[in-house]
Amino acid sequence: MLGRLLAAVLTAAALAASAQAETYPSRPIKLMVGFPPGGNVDSVGRVLAQEMSKGLGQPVVVENKPGVVGSLAAELVAKAPADGYTLMVVAGAHPVNAAIHQSQPYDPVNDFAWISMVTSYPFAFSVRAESSLKSLNDLIAAARAKPNTVSNGSSGQGSVQHMTAELLGQAAGVHFLEVPYKGEALALPAALGGEVDFVVTTTTLVVPFIGSGKLRPLAVTSARRWKELPDVPTVQEAGIKDFEVTSWSGLAAPHGVPEPIIQKLNAEVRRAIAVPAVRQRLESFGGDVHGSTPEEMKALVAREVARWTALVRATNMPRL
Repeated sequence: MLGRLLAAVLTAAALAASAQAETYPSRPIKLMVGFPPGGNVDSVGRVLAQEMSKGLGQPVVVENKPGVVGSLAAELVAKAPADGYTLMVVAGAHPVNAAIHQSQPYDPVNDFAWISMVTSYPFAFSVRAESSLKSLNDLIAAARAKPNTVSNGSSGQGSVQHMTAELLGQAAGVHFLEVPYKGEALALPAALGGEVDFVVTTTTLVVPFIGSGKLRPLAVTSARRWKELPDVPTVQEAGIKDFEVTSWSGLAAPHGVPEPIIQKLNAEVRRAIAVPAVRQRLESFGGDVHGSTPEEMKALVAREVARWTALVRATNMPRL
């Protein structure tokens, strides 16, 4: 008797969720971005919002809530109603935040309903053109010869760029001197001016400086050579086995959004990024454009939380 009652309740709930998805959305959707207007994550969000508004038949409105490298927006979304009307553009900084903060008001994996990946892109290790460091192996050798003296112009403690340099140091058995700046837009001029020995930045940012001969790229962090820098070796080619770091962007919602709505949003993201004009615009930001299943995205976030947490512990990195 109890079993039949439970089955009836579950069936009714499933039917209700399905009916809710059929009428979804019936009002505007808020798309939260945890970074200021004009940056990569914001730009991805605005391109998606414009196209998804067409497919969903309701406005998708971008709302910027910058703070704590995206954590402020993540907290707001994690605590929002699980009805599909509050979404978030998630960036590669999300799992890093989980690793470097001693406590957060949300679970970085399980407090979200993951929708789909959108873009991914690697980083580049670069030095000024006049540098005596001609390769990544030169950089590692210099750091090995004089520990804590080869300086990295970091995009800020706990940024993905900072963590990427730390990961290289751990893998190669060397220690770099971190010189933090408030973002890679300030770290890059420091490298150009000779204030620091090298920088780790998004590939899109450094390509113009490489083209003008002001910077020399040493390696890219992707598993294969990057399309925009085909002559630049990967970190793995320099002998650091299994080294791969890519940043990314994707969409998420609060945990508990009915599965039919998540599937509807997943299908809409995939449709939107397949539109040639949308795809071309997203690719212009320097990334590979590709969707994913919700399960694939959740697994990626969980893996990255585990990886960055392990790095923080192994290097005794100060937690915030």
